[in-house]
Amino acid sequence: MGLPHIDGRRRTPGLRRDEVAVLAGLSIDYYTRLEQGRERHPSAQVLNALAQVLQLGPEATEYLHELAHPRACKRGPIDQVNPTVAQLGKDLDHLVVFTTDRRMDVPYRNPLAAALHGWLKHSDNMIRMHFLDPAAREFYLDWEREARFRVAHVRAATGVAYGDRQLLALVDELSAGSEDFRRIWDRHDVRVRTNESIRYRHPEAGEMTLLYETFAINSTPGQNLVIGRAQPGSPSEHALCRLRALAAARG
Repeated sequence: MGLPHIDGRRRTPGLRRDEVAVLAGLSIDYYTRLEQGRERHPSAQVLNALAQVLQLGPEATEYLHELAHPRACKRGPIDQVNPTVAQLGKDLDHLVVFTTDRRMDVPYRNPLAAALHGWLKHSDNMIRMHFLDPAAREFYLDWEREARFRVAHVRAATGVAYGDRQLLALVDELSAGSEDFRRIWDRHDVRVRTNESIRYRHPEAGEMTLLYETFAINSTPGQNLVIGRAQPGSPSEHALCRLRALAAARG
């Protein structure tokens, strides 16, 4: 960090309060008041300086600004599904298509998405399903990695959706019901997923890796469209074909 070397071991890792203040170009008194909550209106310049010192990424920096200058939560009908989006899911019946909101509720899923993870408990909410259904640990081959992604998403959403009581209640529910959620929540990771690959072990279709892309639905603020596919000609595509056959057989 360019700080002068000081002999002696630190009791805790990381920067000291006075070092953060110096690196950010702030007085120690002002930074202390920030830490203690006695200064609640830092400027964007101050926040950007702190983000640079703490080496925050773009999403974590945005989250920091949201915490400092929260906006009222825009309460819209995010549990409703745009008919055009639902029709798109039907048209793309060879792909996994579903929608999520900032609480990771699933207002819509097409038949292939329902066949993929609709059989799990709490499947109407992706993060509740992940932490509260033991079967999810066998279903997700990289359970811990996925868990961190989802908790980081909810952490980011709590900054954007300031005052969303349902979101805060979900955090309380998961904190009470899952030691793993509490452990990962305490990491304070912030990340919004856009594209990723997820590995599954489906009890009937077998193992597969799906590539996902997430799109914001502008007609329904706060809701996203998630589309998953397999690499053409791969074993995962064959597994997805088996899953599609299962979905068709069940009507």
